[in-house]
Amino acid sequence: MLIAAGDLLALATEVLKAEGAPDATASTVAGSLVQSNLLGHDSHGVLRLPRYVDEIHKGRIDPRALPEASHVRRGSVVVRGRRAFGQLSAGHAVRELLALDGIGVAVVQECNHIGRVGEYVAELAMHDLVGIAFGNTGSNVAPYGGRERRLGTNPLAWAVPRERGKPPIVMDWATSVVAEGKLAVARDAGKPVADGIVRDADGRISTDPNDFYAGGMLLPFADHKGYGLSVLIELVAGLLTGAGIAGMPGYTGDFGTVFIAFPIDTFQPAGEFRAKTEEFCRRLAKTPPAPGFEEVLVPGEPEERTRAQRERDGIPIAEVTWQDLNALRAAR
Repeated sequence: MLIAAGDLLALATEVLKAEGAPDATASTVAGSLVQSNLLGHDSHGVLRLPRYVDEIHKGRIDPRALPEASHVRRGSVVVRGRRAFGQLSAGHAVRELLALDGIGVAVVQECNHIGRVGEYVAELAMHDLVGIAFGNTGSNVAPYGGRERRLGTNPLAWAVPRERGKPPIVMDWATSVVAEGKLAVARDAGKPVADGIVRDADGRISTDPNDFYAGGMLLPFADHKGYGLSVLIELVAGLLTGAGIAGMPGYTGDFGTVFIAFPIDTFQPAGEFRAKTEEFCRRLAKTPPAPGFEEVLVPGEPEERTRAQRERDGIPIAEVTWQDLNALRAAR
């Protein structure tokens, strides 16, 4: 079914407010979820709302909490999430980095799920910074060559600005073949997943997303390459933020998040950088398409096309997901 973005936003905001979130918090979190749906990343959209409500009931999320920041030394920021919604903590870290005069690094402690990581690096890029973010999550990915969960999906995102008026180039993906939420989308839609994404609890390759939720595991993207990148993110994000390493004693279950930002004009005039970036994008777009492809796009362009379509036609929501969302609203 297709649901208008405004209707999804109203529903999500209503549910969050009923769970004790102040108006501004409910608006921010709901807006982040629906924006993910609009861009085609349904794995980080309103599908997450029942999980957030469950975490509120378990005391994992404090819907009234607000993050706070401290500056350890010039260019470094520590944000304490204080069990607030992760979207608030990540947004606070971005604002702290924007306020710095120069290169900055922010680590986020006591951080819940922040949603789509690309949202935050894109905001940095809109202010003529190169934005980088990564984080470690609970263990649900097998290491390359293994058949037990040892790593998180451990996403990584980059963003750089294009010409004024154009959305930035954004790269945002998990170090697993897909994000866990994409399995939930497939499960709710009753669809299989491709080969090479999931192993079942016995270590066999499976195309049934339900096998993951029955004790199976995701696989790293690009075999040893995604595995190696995930290991580094696990160590850096997990240890610097104090979240710990997924699957090891002492892991807090937090989303250990690190942001890095540096102003382009520290090294090159920002206008020249944007102009060269745009020239490169045009050059890429003129590449003759390979068989089976119609054109070459740069990172971020598929999402913007999806946004335009979904703003016009509505957001596709699986019947099971829609029933879950309405059950949350009815329970208030």
